[in-house]
Amino acid sequence: MSAVLEKPIEPVGPLREFWQGFAANRGALFALIVFTLIALASLLAPLIAPHDPIEQYRDFMLTPPVWNEGGSTRFLLGTDELGRDMLSRLLHGGRVSLGIGLAAVAMSLLPGVLLGLLAAFFQRLLSPAIMRVMDIVLALPALLLAICVITVLGPGLVNTVIAIAIGALPGYVRLTRAAALGEIGRDYVTASRVAGASVWRLMFVTVLPNCMAPLIVNATLSFSSAILETAGLGFLGLGVQAPTPEWGTMLSAARDYITRAPWVVTLPGLTILVSVLAINLMGDGLRDALDPKLKKVA
Repeated sequence: MSAVLEKPIEPVGPLREFWQGFAANRGALFALIVFTLIALASLLAPLIAPHDPIEQYRDFMLTPPVWNEGGSTRFLLGTDELGRDMLSRLLHGGRVSLGIGLAAVAMSLLPGVLLGLLAAFFQRLLSPAIMRVMDIVLALPALLLAICVITVLGPGLVNTVIAIAIGALPGYVRLTRAAALGEIGRDYVTASRVAGASVWRLMFVTVLPNCMAPLIVNATLSFSSAILETAGLGFLGLGVQAPTPEWGTMLSAARDYITRAPWVVTLPGLTILVSVLAINLMGDGLRDALDPKLKKVA
């Protein structure tokens, strides 16, 4: 009898395992490609935008896109009511909208993780006060809370980031606290505590790395929510102020021309839709790749 030699199974690294889990979701993979193109186009807007986003061409006001009758190859996506190039404003507007979303996520994630860990490790001393404050903030609709904050602070780029971050803070606090409480009682945490690890080391070195998976997924989904809230505030005139291009502000300025020049509303709206949809699909892929309960067992 001839012995059958089986090829040994090579161990799969964590990054490769994560990528395999993420790539198995074709929708998430396609969304990653789309969002990467949008992000790169926004990042390189000063280099690839054909015109200055705030320059007005008075002889070309409300020029339709190039594929419509009356369009011009000089303005591929047409112009708005002031004669500004739509393509250039969309590209530069992406820098503002995506930048606000990213800054708001960072501004809410970092203090949210800290407060959540403090609430988990000091359940009697700090947890009641922290969680009651978060419950109060969570009781208010995010957009309404953002409007109230901006009413107090005033409209503007920085204040928009602060307003959105405050509304997203309770989600990170509650999620971090729940994940940390699930890890505190495990053997590896007990062993670290017996070995003499300080509370801060237990929080940030021992427990936090094992709580990152749900936080990464929540941050991705919060990114899309921040973009929507930024657009909503811009549409209400409380976000980024003109003439700075931002997708929501572009929608607000163009609503009076929706029947006469539909492209000035359709293009920013589609950009917001595609960006948010891509981020949400990426969040689904991250959840599938990072949550061990959702991984298929071979």
